[in-house]
Amino acid sequence: MTAFSPVGLFSLTFDNLGEAAELEMGALGADAALGSHATATEVVPRLLERLEAHGIAATFFVEGLNAELYPDLLRGMVERGHEVAYHAWRHEQWGELSAAGQAENLARGIDAFERIGIEIAGLRPPGGQLGPGGAAMLREAGLRYCSPAGDGAGVEDGVVLLPFAWRHLDAACVLPPLAGAREEMGGSGEPVDPAAFAAWLASETGRLAGSGGYLAIVLHPFMLGWLGAENLESLLGGLAALAGRGDVRLCRCVDAAGAVAGEPAGSRGELVLDPRGWSG
Repeated sequence: MTAFSPVGLFSLTFDNLGEAAELEMGALGADAALGSHATATEVVPRLLERLEAHGIAATFFVEGLNAELYPDLLRGMVERGHEVAYHAWRHEQWGELSAAGQAENLARGIDAFERIGIEIAGLRPPGGQLGPGGAAMLREAGLRYCSPAGDGAGVEDGVVLLPFAWRHLDAACVLPPLAGAREEMGGSGEPVDPAAFAAWLASETGRLAGSGGYLAIVLHPFMLGWLGAENLESLLGGLAALAGRGDVRLCRCVDAAGAVAGEPAGSRGELVLDPRGWSG
């Protein structure tokens, strides 16, 4: 196997926005008023200010519905240098959709983002699984990368795969079905507190220095209250400092995909997809 690249890559990513996932889960009625969700009107605007203060460009995986509900917010993300990528239309569990359903979902989302002037380069499948369409479905839709659950990085069917590990996702700290991810963090399936999670992420990204590889941090706007402002600030400051060292590069997923696509196979480590989802 080709050795790891000497420069490690990592991406700070945020999943979900607005009411989309709540609608999909049935937490909101069909007649609920849309377009004023706190994550879109309060949480993310504050987050964008903190990211700018630390000079960090992130990738936001958002549901296509948000292109209709919050077009100005999404355009503002892009204007600030962040990437907007796809997270299904309404947070549908991607691996449970048929190949035809995936194709229809992609087409609807890509069209919605194009209508507000945003080009989508990648997808993070809700639930973490590629499902029956696989990477080929994304290639046919014109996407360049996908971020499913797993480790390593590589290219499959002409699409760069930039996996995220459940142990690097905030919700894994508390979700009962992801006790296995917590055991990977600290040897116990018990819930992980916010400060310990922030320290874990700092340690994991720090390991990229000198050894290379790829790592994606996954946070959710609706969980930033759980993480806490102090822990978020500490995390962002640490990531910015690490990225300034030269042997680790903090980049948006679209930029990481470009780097991986231009390297020899296996240079970011063995690509291994993880079959575990939100439901275990």
